[in-house]
Amino acid sequence: QVQLQESGPSLVKPSQTLSVTCTVSGGSITTNYYFWSWFRQAPGKGREGISSIDIRYANTYYPNSLKGRFTISSDDAKNTVHLQMDNLTPEDTAVYYCAAALFSPSQPLAAEHYTYWGQGTQVTVSS
Repeated sequence: QVQLQESGPSLVKPSQTLSVTCTVSGGSITTNYYFWSWFRQAPGKGREGISSIDIRYANTYYPNSLKGRFTISSDDAKNTVHLQMDNLTPEDTAVYYCAAALFSPSQPLAAEHYTYWGQGTQVTVSS
């Protein structure tokens, strides 16, 4: 059974850059799982897809609102998936989750296509 664990700094100041990591155990990120993605959920809001990578071809997907500010990547040797977030604002405060899909989703940023989820890591942007 694959397990996903998110990690990273929990508190950053506005305009700073932060990276969060999804460490995968119980399976390789390059086999059996087609898409790896990051989602976030802010207080009182629904879960939002923020980045996705097709691990076979390294194609990436982002919502238009976050393009150019968020970057997803993978490290096959370390079996990890990363999310770098630049120029953070308080509106980026949320719990951040990584997730894996067992097939190629028609909508890479839609949560219902993902089978495996981490428990999430809190990111707070505050001065």
